[in-house]
Order: sequence, then structure tokens, then C-alpha cells
Amino acid sequence: MRYEELIAQPCSITRPLTVLGDRWTFLVVKQAFAGVRRFDDLQASLGISRSRLADRLDRLVEHGILRREPYKDTRTRMEYRLTDKGLDLYPVLLAIRDWGDRHMAPDGPPVHYRHRDCGGEAHVHLACDRCGDELTARDVAPAPGPGAAEG
Repeated sequence: MRYEELIAQPCSITRPLTVLGDRWTFLVVKQAFAGVRRFDDLQASLGISRSRLADRLDRLVEHGILRREPYKDTRTRMEYRLTDKGLDLYPVLLAIRDWGDRHMAPDGPPVHYRHRDCGGEAHVHLACDRCGDELTARDVAPAPGPGAAEG
């Protein structure tokens, strides 16, 4: 299926994947959360080609995940900052980190994400919005919502 067809799918998993579904895009988002905002710094920290980085940044700006803001050095340049929509990706980033720590870090987590106030470890928990029970995939059954395609 082509990009244009995928982004039109009535699926709230498929649509975000059309924007975030390659490794470079999500690594740019990860670096933005780490405070890396300038093109040259992003390029150096990721080892990504300039053209690929420009493409990913343009896509993230186009979809409202990052915004461009000018900064001054010897000439006016842009830096990239997370929008509220971008900040909402933090639990997704931590869910990927939790999975990676559990299944791909045989020597233990390479980085601890600590709560600044108490020092505890940050984790993502899936819970029912009605009763508060913690959930796993075995506890959840998808059902059509108001945005489901009729057919």
C-alpha cells in the first residue's frame, strides 16, 4: 500500500506509523526529548545524512510534532522544539525503552529515566480508564469506535 493510502486508513495505529514508522524519525524525536534542537547537533548525534535528517525534520514539522524557531549565531538559523503534540509521544518513547530494556539489554538498562523529585524509575503502565486495573494484551478486546469505516 502507498503512503497516501495508509494515512487514509481508519486506524489510529496505522496513521501515526505513516509519520513515525521509520527508525530515523523516532530517533530525531528521542534526541528532541534529550534537548538536542539544532540541525547540526542532531546530525552529529545521530550520524544521519543531512538530506535524510532534513526530510525527517520537515515531516515532523508538517505533522505538528516539532516546530521551527529561529536562533541567532553568525546568521539566523532554525532550531526544532517539541510541540504539545510532540510531547505527547513521551509515553510511546518510554514504552519502547521498557520493551528494549526487557528484551534487548542483556547487561541491564543502558540508561535510567529517573523521576526528578524522588529518584524512582519512570515506566509506562497500561490501565483501564474505568476501574483502574492494570492491563495486558490479553485483557483488551478491540471494538469499533466512532471513526471506524463503515462496510
